[in-house]
Amino acid sequence: MIRSCPQCSSKNRLPLKRILERPTCGKCKEVLPPPAHPVPISTGYDFRMVLQDSPLPVLVDFWAPWCGPCKAMAPEFDRLAGELSGEVLLVKVNTDEIPALGSEHQIRSIPTTILFRHGSEVSRVRGAASANGLKAQHGL
Repeated sequence: MIRSCPQCSSKNRLPLKRILERPTCGKCKEVLPPPAHPVPISTGYDFRMVLQDSPLPVLVDFWAPWCGPCKAMAPEFDRLAGELSGEVLLVKVNTDEIPALGSEHQIRSIPTTILFRHGSEVSRVRGAASANGLKAQHGL
């Protein structure tokens, strides 16, 4: 994952498992803030690692690029990531790229969002929703 430093604008390459460890910028050594945008997940291994290692609750958006409601919800999910930065980690799973995760978590319709705490599912919301709707429905 590439993160820009808010102090010096340098690009920093971070392994996914380090994004919540208060990493520092390689150039100016300032602490990089928690992600303010959803983190894309590219493998099942990365997904399991995030659920296992995250000290924060993890809100997952299961989506696909051809899905109209997914496209409509994307800006709301992005806004929610900014609002909950440092409190909840928001990630996106493209079910076309990683169909095994969709199957493993019994995703029958998209978009579906699932909130995980300590690796266990806490709540599930099917269908598109606003940022405020997602917060309310997931109890955030």
